[in-house]
Amino acid sequence: MDFALNLLVFLIVVYTTLFSESPVLCATHGQLLTDKKLHPLASDHLVTNLPGQPNVDFHHYAGYITVNEENGRALFYWFYEASTLSDDKPLVLWLNGGPGCSSVGYGATQEIGPFIVNANGHDLSINPYSWNKEANMLFLESPVGVGFSYSNTTSDYDKLGDDFTVHDAYNFLHKWFLKFPSYRMRTLYIAGESYAGKYVPELAGLIQENNKDRSLHIDLMGILLGNPETCDAEDWKGLLDYAWSHAVISDETHNTIRESCDFYSNNTWSNKNCSQAVDEVLKQYNEIDIFSLYTSVCIASSAASKDKLLKLTYRSTSKMMPRIIGGYDPCLDDYAKSYYNKHDVQKALHVSEGHLIKNWSICNMDIFHGWKDSKDSVLPIYKELIAAGLRIWVYSGDTDGRVPVLSTRYSLSTLMLPINRSWRPWYHQKQVAGWIQEYEGLTFATFRGAGHAVPLFKPSESLAFFSAFLNGESLPLQR
Repeated sequence: MDFALNLLVFLIVVYTTLFSESPVLCATHGQLLTDKKLHPLASDHLVTNLPGQPNVDFHHYAGYITVNEENGRALFYWFYEASTLSDDKPLVLWLNGGPGCSSVGYGATQEIGPFIVNANGHDLSINPYSWNKEANMLFLESPVGVGFSYSNTTSDYDKLGDDFTVHDAYNFLHKWFLKFPSYRMRTLYIAGESYAGKYVPELAGLIQENNKDRSLHIDLMGILLGNPETCDAEDWKGLLDYAWSHAVISDETHNTIRESCDFYSNNTWSNKNCSQAVDEVLKQYNEIDIFSLYTSVCIASSAASKDKLLKLTYRSTSKMMPRIIGGYDPCLDDYAKSYYNKHDVQKALHVSEGHLIKNWSICNMDIFHGWKDSKDSVLPIYKELIAAGLRIWVYSGDTDGRVPVLSTRYSLSTLMLPINRSWRPWYHQKQVAGWIQEYEGLTFATFRGAGHAVPLFKPSESLAFFSAFLNGESLPLQR
């Protein structure tokens, strides 16, 4: 027995050494990565020969993590190690919102990942402002039904909501750590935008609660939220006030809303005057891009596709915020759809065991319409996380009409936090990048001239902001 055990240990050491120190050809189209270590338990998820990918000097992995064996529920991820000194940098989990939109299609390959899908839908370009310059970036498609994530149990799709999604994301993290054990004790931050304003604090709260069990401990240090949905009532008020203050709607429509809409009520839409006035707001926003008030919309190739991409919708049975299928630039969404529906791309990303999935979409609106539970407000969770000493930064692009800066300011004001450093501009490359206020336990900043997905509009500023967040540093306050 001792000989057998010693032999097994010897073989494991040899295997690990071979995979972690040998030069490899990894997703670089010929470039040797002689100084990079592989993760032996995740070698089957190593991405190689990704179509149209430029040369890089870091490893990246993609594939499925099964979060529920009994139901066959599996979440898809794409993980990029930091481009330099990956062993010394934290792990950041990124979640996009919707609910129902892809973190791979948006965050990873439109906003903050190292690759951007090109307009031809066939290849990728390097993103010079990728956040993996500062951290190891993990993008998760969540919940099942989003992107490539799936369940073999049909009834799972009838249960989707905040609680279901957050628990699956929590299980994902623990099982992902089994595949990447060197990250098990790494400092973790969770970041996201839009409806992830609900997911991220909820997941952070679950981690904090379960960390009472040392065997489940995750070294969560903070959360970062961009144009986040936070409190439904305040978010709605902010959306409508912003539309009026930016000349999207008339004084008459705004006055009707102020007089007839009670967004703290459980039957907001039962008031006919309120419903009709809100419909008028959404009608006007359908003429422009609600995610970016001052940029042009993409002229789609057909009227049908244009209507599908731009139609704004909300549920009259819910206070949940309105949705647009797609994101900041519908043309960017089209590029992503073309790329991720390619068989060779899916095969390189270890999707569905090489079988072609023909209907990948950047957002799944069926998920939104079937959403089972959504917290009216995550502000109570903010209070718990602040009390626990987590770093919390919130930012807003100030030309976003979807979750506008007013919504976030209204929501945060209800916390009544003491102000440590008052409202003032912050600078990037000697220009005003936005404004910032530091509260006791929370930092709020704006990005001047940015829409909903801030890194799309202000990539250099976003990277500098992200670096300051990770390092716990104040943003530059002078030119």
